[in-house]
Amino acid sequence: MMKTSTAVVRRSRIGIIMLLTCNPVLDFALAQEAIPGPSFEDVLSLRSVGSPAISPDGSAIAFRVGTTDWKENTYDGEIWLVRDGEEPFQLTRTEDGGSSSPRWSSDGRWISFLANRGEEKQIYVIRPNGGEAQPVTATDEGVTLYRWSPDGTRIAFTMTEPETDQMKDRADRFGDFSVEDAEYRQSHLWIIEVETDLWPTPAEAPCPDDETEEDSQQTETSCAALPEPERLTEGDFNVRGFEWSPDGTRIAIEHTTTPQILAFMTADISILTLETGEIVPLIESPGYDGRPIWSPDSKEILFSTDGGDTTKNFYANRQIARIPAAGGRVTRLATNLDENPGAVVWTPTGIFMTVSEGTRRYLYKVDSASGRASRFATSPDRFGAIDFTPDGTKMAFTGRTESTLSEVYKASLDPFEPVAVTDMTSQIVDWEIGTVEIVRWTSYDGTEIEGVLHKPTDFDYSRQYPLFVIIHGGPTGIDYPTPVLSYVYPAMQWLAKGALVLRPNYRGSAGYGEAFRSLNVRNLGVGDAWDVLSGVDYLIDVGIVDTTRMGAMGWSQGGYISAFLTTNTDRFKAISVGAGISNWMTYYVNTDIHPFTRQYLQATPWEDPDIYAVTSPMSTINQAGTPTLIQHGEFDRRVPIPNAYELFQGLQDVGVETKLIVYKRLGHGISRPKERLAAVWHNWQWFGKHVWGEDIELPGKADEEMEE
Repeated sequence: MMKTSTAVVRRSRIGIIMLLTCNPVLDFALAQEAIPGPSFEDVLSLRSVGSPAISPDGSAIAFRVGTTDWKENTYDGEIWLVRDGEEPFQLTRTEDGGSSSPRWSSDGRWISFLANRGEEKQIYVIRPNGGEAQPVTATDEGVTLYRWSPDGTRIAFTMTEPETDQMKDRADRFGDFSVEDAEYRQSHLWIIEVETDLWPTPAEAPCPDDETEEDSQQTETSCAALPEPERLTEGDFNVRGFEWSPDGTRIAIEHTTTPQILAFMTADISILTLETGEIVPLIESPGYDGRPIWSPDSKEILFSTDGGDTTKNFYANRQIARIPAAGGRVTRLATNLDENPGAVVWTPTGIFMTVSEGTRRYLYKVDSASGRASRFATSPDRFGAIDFTPDGTKMAFTGRTESTLSEVYKASLDPFEPVAVTDMTSQIVDWEIGTVEIVRWTSYDGTEIEGVLHKPTDFDYSRQYPLFVIIHGGPTGIDYPTPVLSYVYPAMQWLAKGALVLRPNYRGSAGYGEAFRSLNVRNLGVGDAWDVLSGVDYLIDVGIVDTTRMGAMGWSQGGYISAFLTTNTDRFKAISVGAGISNWMTYYVNTDIHPFTRQYLQATPWEDPDIYAVTSPMSTINQAGTPTLIQHGEFDRRVPIPNAYELFQGLQDVGVETKLIVYKRLGHGISRPKERLAAVWHNWQWFGKHVWGEDIELPGKADEEMEE
């Protein structure tokens, strides 16, 4: 089974010496000798798997392995392959970049993928037996999405429109500016013939870029070039997604008015007939209608829909429906589900989807007669991405349990017997990870809340432990049992040091039904804080918490709840606010998703300033007393940085110890490993000082060596 070289090497004394000698970033770990558990770098360097693609005959699976590139300060990945009865091996190697989105040709002779091996991301193909990858496209703007035709001779793909001459002329004269909500470049659909094993190659005998007719006559037999793509769509709309019909004659297109993030609410579906180029609308209604999936006989289309709702689609259930491909009556499916379906696939053996149930996510199947959905497979605990063979008899998927990392699985459907074909969990075999369990309690208003409790290895119910509460984002995120906690909070090290970690699935979390997700509508912060604090009370009543040593933290919506706790309770010794909202009015006028606020608070600030005030941490800033660390990305558009500055200044004005750390050139998430490492250290310092009473200095040796 596949093991990461990092994990294997680090179990060798010689390997440790070699790594620390040749990699200055890993020298950083020397400063962590006093820190228990795995090093911060080890946790941030864990490899992961995703994007499983099973071969047409079911004998092999291509998948992506994500990696951490400390030298280039980026997260990367390459395509791996595993065949029946063999060990996984790395198939692609993209220098100065990564490879993604593996897909098989219909005859199984080629694996395609996206990679940036030049200026823009292009489509490449490689034989499953290995060899050099061959380019399929050489577009100016790069490829965003792509799909093979059913016969394997063509590939359809989307590409952003290039800058016009007018745009370039304006930039030359007036510099760089844009008009908000009015300037963007649409994405459209193209198609290209797949020609492999070109001889000579375009590099060996390139055709002139600008050739005359005479040049063309002279070079047509001696030059080589990739096929030119043909444009399939154009106009004032944006192609957001698409799927080929199994008979290869049509393409179902999901399109929006613009490429902007909120344009998903305008998504409709149309059918493109390739022979004529005609595009006919299929679904036109308010709200989201997208993710078209063809029936195996090319006669119907399955799609996801908001059902015409544009007022609560940030938290309401999305529906699954079917419609004849020629148009007609829409029929809802899986009406018995009270949750958002995840990945959906229509195979000759049925319609399958993943569905969350609390902290689990199972594989469901839709009954063809009744349209009802029911559990098909419940092992492993959490299904991720899924892919099926064309005949629907075999599948590949990612999945995990409370004791394993995400693995790639293979399974036949009759009977369903999943087998893991990777061994990513071997990376943590020597780690001290403690134990994990699901806990449940009643919130202050009677709502039942569930959470994930992580305990140290030597946990003893007769003892009392420091408690760290980590609050997920969303709010429609969800926490589930897992052996390793990562991102910017040093949870693994706190566990190894002898602390508890609680991750509450507060009201609004996914996996518990639409009514539960709606409980913080016009109750943001207030009800969320009830759920967090009542969970703390529950653990205190059990008798396992040292109430003098408690901390709370979270990112995004979790950061907002942490900010709310900062200004509304003094129960914690320290709090960390990551990319959190401090003032809903400030947030509303700055964010790139204005309807989020209008839907949850059910008003604009001008219509109901009171609801914006009662749910904003800044309204109770005079009550604040908890030392608060604030972490924020410099270019965050989802929760713009004025929220951080407002909370920072307010806490200073009322005399509360606070520190604001801005991570440069980053957006809503800490998406680079070095800055993520810094953020982990910053939280380790902050809570070390205020919860453990320790004075911790940020080590700088790695920085000095990297400058040399």
